[in-house]
Amino acid sequence: MRSGRPRGSADAFVCEIHVTPRAARTEWAGSQGGRPRLRVAAPPVDGRANDEVRRFLAEWFGVPRSAVRIEAGASGRIKRVSVTGPAAAACAVKWPPPEKAARPA
Repeated sequence: MRSGRPRGSADAFVCEIHVTPRAARTEWAGSQGGRPRLRVAAPPVDGRANDEVRRFLAEWFGVPRSAVRIEAGASGRIKRVSVTGPAAAACAVKWPPPEKAARPA
């Protein structure tokens, strides 16, 4: 998956995002390289930034945190993330995130 285009099915939704750690707060921040950019407040130490990505996306999509997985890019800024389970099909409705900074409702 080279572009930021998501792919989905009835039981899984997969997308790529660009993550910037150590931000003032966790929020969407436009796009970079054709992928939505997510600023996260956590530092990239001991998996804390990845945990914050999972927490934020679970809240954003309205799914349990256990349904959000980082499929690829755990040690990089570009991450492929999947949402699995019954709510995965509904994730496409919320995608793509807004261009301006936004936090979950």
